[in-house]
Amino acid sequence: MSLLDLLLGRKKNTAATAKDRLQIIIAQERVQSQAPDYLPMLKKELLEVLAKYVNISPDDIRISQEQHDGMEMLELNITLPEPKKAST
Repeated sequence: MSLLDLLLGRKKNTAATAKDRLQIIIAQERVQSQAPDYLPMLKKELLEVLAKYVNISPDDIRISQEQHDGMEMLELNITLPEPKKAST
């Protein structure tokens, strides 16, 4: 959709919209299919180990894989609960 179409209020036809949406879905599937198979198992095992020490949910662990300058990077983000304050 061009800027002129946007300003004049012209709408895309449904076929073009469907094509755009399909391209987005395909791009997302390609990214997911390139992720290593071990990531879900890694997340599960991390959750099991962390659960021994802190109260944590699966949503608190985020694992992503990226590629920068020919190197693969595995990023792990864990949101730990706030420490309990001692009563005085």
